[in-house]
Amino acid sequence: MFTPRRKIILTGYRATGKTLVGLTLAEHLHLDFIDMDEMLVARAGQSIRQIVAQHGWGQFRLLERDLLAEMVCRKDAIISTGGGAILHQDIWNLLRQTGLTVWLTADIDTICRRLAEDANSTEQRPTLTDSDLYVEVAQVLAERDPLYEKGSHLAVDTSNKTAGEIVHIIETALGDDAFLREVEASLPKDPIFC
Repeated sequence: MFTPRRKIILTGYRATGKTLVGLTLAEHLHLDFIDMDEMLVARAGQSIRQIVAQHGWGQFRLLERDLLAEMVCRKDAIISTGGGAILHQDIWNLLRQTGLTVWLTADIDTICRRLAEDANSTEQRPTLTDSDLYVEVAQVLAERDPLYEKGSHLAVDTSNKTAGEIVHIIETALGDDAFLREVEASLPKDPIFC
């Protein structure tokens, strides 16, 4: 069942603000906050870097897909997905029918600057392509941006905004009945029953 005010799924590339915005939004709306990467790491007992080093990206994506499937029927939560969760299109299409999906975007320079400033980033998140950071971000965004766009009800550019400003934009959309009717009209007519 589509519950945009009770379930919001944040998507987007690394360093676009999903965790900070998610925490702030969850506090504002009095909902649980779920960080899928943190949950996956806790369940595996290893960091993402360790999972990938020992088992490869394929195994990480399987774990991510299973966890994403659990989120389909989850309610009353703000869910911060990993940057690659959008790749699981079959599950994502189901998830999108059960809550408001918000794509947090940023330009390449902003993403690279944020990643470089985040000491935990390289320790926790292994490279996706073994390329130079700027080249990797540009390459991955070129592949994923069409999926993010297609899989999201709302896009918010976080490049020059605070978490509070981004939360305000999302809350404004949640209060816009015309926007919510348009979103609901775009969904398949056969609802998901959870």
